[in-house]
Amino acid sequence: MAPVSRYLTCEGREIHVTEWGADRSEVIVAWHGLARTGRDMDHIAAHLATRFRVICPDTLGRGLSQWSPAPASEYCLAFYERLAVSLFDQLGVQSCLWLGTSMGGAIGLRAAAGALRGRIRKLVLNDIGPELAPAAVERIRTYAGSPPAFATMQALEQYFRTVYKPYGWLSDAMWRLLTETSMRRLDDGRVTPHYDPAMVQQFVHHPRDYDQWDAWDALAIPVLCLRGETSDLLLPEVAEAMRTRGPRAVVATIPGCGHAPALNTPEQYALIERFFAA
Repeated sequence: MAPVSRYLTCEGREIHVTEWGADRSEVIVAWHGLARTGRDMDHIAAHLATRFRVICPDTLGRGLSQWSPAPASEYCLAFYERLAVSLFDQLGVQSCLWLGTSMGGAIGLRAAAGALRGRIRKLVLNDIGPELAPAAVERIRTYAGSPPAFATMQALEQYFRTVYKPYGWLSDAMWRLLTETSMRRLDDGRVTPHYDPAMVQQFVHHPRDYDQWDAWDALAIPVLCLRGETSDLLLPEVAEAMRTRGPRAVVATIPGCGHAPALNTPEQYALIERFFAA
């Protein structure tokens, strides 16, 4: 099933969306991680599209979406939440199931407890919680804030294979697709990851953006948390607290992964499908 590419104006910014299974009635919003794009969801979206309409946005400043002209104020969860509300309204989404990797899960958590309360019915958080490990945040901020550039696509792919090794198993074809769907070419001809480096200003101007225990405790919907077995971002003690407070999440450990599972194996598909169907 081939996806449809769409562009919408949300809060005055052009946002790109990849949509799968457009004729299905039940909606899943699948939102990617900090320095990634909606195309990361291709594999699970193609799988779920046999039953669901799957909407995969590119966040502002990533992929084919517009870069923010006001990075200090717009690269933050509050503005991403506003973008999500606008997307829901324009795409006619009255209610949905939300699947979010890392930052995409944080947006879903905030929105489910806030502006989209009652419209997000279930939440899958892929290696993200209401508290992040500071060392991991610094690691991500360091590599994401200064994206390298390479003369060849093969060199860029090798970089992605190295920095995203914690994703777990990806086939050679999956690594090639990840590279081709998240690159841009610079004026000098070199290739680099396809996002605005200024998006890391979120950690400077909104340093407590990812501290979301208040939102967590306000949730009253089913939550599934997928934690990479060796994740350095979602620590075991935080995942355990997520089991016992707020919505009391179901926490599943994904073997062979760190931050964050790539959502590309039958076992991962089955966990998510069973949760959404329950």
